Amino acid sequence: MLNKIVASLDAAVADVPDGASILIGGFGSAGMAEGLLAALLRQGAKKLTLISNNAGRGDGAFAQLVKQDRVSKMICSFPEAKEAYHFREKFFAGKIELELNPQGTLAERIRAGGSGIEGFYTPTGVGTEIAAGKPTMEFDGVICLLERALRADYAFVRGKAADRWGNVVYDKAQRNFNPIMAMAGRITIAEVDSIVELGALNPEHVVTPAIFVQRVVKTEAPRG
Repeated sequence: MLNKIVASLDAAVADVPDGASILIGGFGSAGMAEGLLAALLRQGAKKLTLISNNAGRGDGAFAQLVKQDRVSKMICSFPEAKEAYHFREKFFAGKIELELNPQGTLAERIRAGGSGIEGFYTPTGVGTEIAAGKPTMEFDGVICLLERALRADYAFVRGKAADRWGNVVYDKAQRNFNPIMAMAGRITIAEVDSIVELGALNPEHVVTPAIFVQRVVKTEAPRG
């Protein structure tokens, strides 16, 4: 029988190697896989590339990965948020690389990655530092930048419930970056509030189907 349930958060991230790239769902702290991040902090992987909307808030596990010099590159939209003080310290000290993306561009790069699309053109960022080195093309008089798709070795997503096959449903703000990131991770790990029996999820409510999920683990963290 197909069973993607993993016994613990630590077991779910045990094979994350040094140098891995990881998509981290969430908008601020809403819908972030805090338990998986805490497990990764315990696990010890370093030289990570993290892809997220933010750059780690306060002193949570995400921010601690940055503080402990475990992150070599950040791909995000809002690194300047006042709560991301560990990131700012490392960035201005030259200890972490930043690839800045407008939020809509970041979302579309991830969606494209999960959909098998290698790139797309957008007018966002033309004439700014974001355009440096990127090919351009004109469409009906509008100059656009070529943006490449984003995929990662792992995706850490947070949902409300899942079954053992890996079908995932979300609750409210959990449905932010999580669904598209689940599609773009080569190994997607879903941290969920509850694991239910097959057939308990309404198929019309399943946002991330099982084909995109490799591991399911019940959270030990407060709901996010």
